[in-house]
Amino acid sequence: MKRREFIAGLGGAAAWPLVARAQQQGRTYRIGFLIPSPRDRPPVVALFDELRLNGFIENQNIEVLPGGFDVRDEQLVELAAALVKAGPDAIVAGPELPLRALQAASRTVPLIGMSEDLVAEGLVASLARPGGNITGISLLSPELDGKRQDILIESVPGVRRVAAMVDSKVTPPYHLQMLQHAARSRGVEVSIFSVKGPEDIVPAIDAAKASNAEALNFLATPLFSVPGTRNNQIVLERVAAMRTPTIFQWPETAEAGALLAYGPRFTEVYRQRARIVAKILRGANPADLPVEQPTKFELVINLKAAKAIGYEVPASLVLRADKVIE
Repeated sequence: MKRREFIAGLGGAAAWPLVARAQQQGRTYRIGFLIPSPRDRPPVVALFDELRLNGFIENQNIEVLPGGFDVRDEQLVELAAALVKAGPDAIVAGPELPLRALQAASRTVPLIGMSEDLVAEGLVASLARPGGNITGISLLSPELDGKRQDILIESVPGVRRVAAMVDSKVTPPYHLQMLQHAARSRGVEVSIFSVKGPEDIVPAIDAAKASNAEALNFLATPLFSVPGTRNNQIVLERVAAMRTPTIFQWPETAEAGALLAYGPRFTEVYRQRARIVAKILRGANPADLPVEQPTKFELVINLKAAKAIGYEVPASLVLRADKVIE
């Protein structure tokens, strides 16, 4: 063998065990899920693709336990108990309510969560040292909700009334007070419209419209914002009919028809979570594995949606966008 080929082979061999170690062990890992997304949605597909890239492939060395996708809140306790009883090596779960249901069922099964603020929700002790059986991704939602509010106010010059659409089970009162205070300093009044479940979504949007809100900020929650879900489609159709400027959590929502969105890409945080799952399956302890946060954020503006509602997005904001849909 030539020296150059030998060195190249060493380089490949050095990288290979990190990906292939699970196959070498000849073990099948059992993974559970307790998430609101259906199995066939792009973020979940991306998660399985990222697991594959890290050497964990369904029907080869991972087995996916049934029943954990497209989960409703009323199913959580029963499904969490069933998942824990099945003896998984790890469970992918989130947001807050699924994680609490699982934590009540087990303090030992590794849980790879994704929630709006894992520390503030009391699910982990700190980002650096979670300290229990939960690690994963904390989405910086309190900070990003405020950033989205700023973008929305900028997008509607002279706006005086903004409606914050809130999942009452997710967003704490102190967070809403911070948003109202920040807006008040800019001469803008923020009214809060709470939603407890899917049946409240349309009435809350209609109430915001009746209050003469000039713009809507849909705060971070899976209830409104998971791209491709029925609830998200209902929201998009309703706000389009209202012809009111609106901002959402995930860039994919603007790509699906919303006017504005700012935050991390939904598919990318699922890939990020898959990489954490791989670390757990290779033996990392969730108590010591730091909680991660998104590192890339995108502002997406849908000018096609703007035209449909007869609205013109300020040119200064369009120039700052990461993606503009014509």
